[in-house]
Amino acid sequence: MNYQGVIEVTELAGLLDQQDQGSGQLVILDCRYNLADTGAGEQAYLNEHIPGARYASLHRDLSAPCDRYGGRHPFPAAKQFSEFARSMGISADTQVVVYDDQRFAFAARAWWLFRHYGHARVAILNGGFNAWKDAGLPLSNDEEDAKAPGDFSASTEAGALLRYEDIYPHLDNPPWQLVDARETKRFLGNEEPIDPIAGHIPGAINKPWQDVTDDKGFIKPLAALRENWQSIPADDEIVCYCGSGVTACVNLFSLHLIGREARLYPGSWSDWCAHILYPRTESA
Repeated sequence: MNYQGVIEVTELAGLLDQQDQGSGQLVILDCRYNLADTGAGEQAYLNEHIPGARYASLHRDLSAPCDRYGGRHPFPAAKQFSEFARSMGISADTQVVVYDDQRFAFAARAWWLFRHYGHARVAILNGGFNAWKDAGLPLSNDEEDAKAPGDFSASTEAGALLRYEDIYPHLDNPPWQLVDARETKRFLGNEEPIDPIAGHIPGAINKPWQDVTDDKGFIKPLAALRENWQSIPADDEIVCYCGSGVTACVNLFSLHLIGREARLYPGSWSDWCAHILYPRTESA
């Protein structure tokens, strides 16, 4: 097992074999999702999935309910995430493996949530569901049996998350480097298919999340990941964001792999737009 956060399909197959023999404790979460069709990921899971995997929905399990502020996929509070993790049978000693089929776009959100809430034993499946399928490994369309509830208990790292109110006052002299994970055309404001305003947070630079993996969804070599971040001095603090705090986690994952610390603005551009369109008043 690679405890740095990446697991290969052959390693996962071996862990599943150990599970069949009654040893070890493993929970696999299928995080496939489609922003344009919110039910598509779960339907794909029902059609076929890695044996034993359970489904984790971005909007239902990995996000809080939407409000005026907080972005399109608000960060779930510790209580909500703990209840979800327990329902999946996750305890303090559980090895969690997460996967998707979109180059870590949604699996990395789950990975970040577990790490943020104090669970280090979590890894992303390299190459995702497609790598598992291409390797000819077993698939299932069975309805997975409910697991006995786990005893997962969230513990948070202070300061790991930033809000609009933390960032806005420092735009003229920021103590960090804001990094926007969206595609360059969205960052530049040339195209905005989702949010009501085009552009980016002043002072941000662009590091598209797709640069973390190759076209097939495999993590790039560590040397390439280091090169991607070398333009930011090693002692500079990094704050990652995207459209709604989801794909920014892919950048956070790559930073973790090369040993660099970073924070997340979970509301991201969608929350920033809400504050522009609906500014808070002193009495609000």
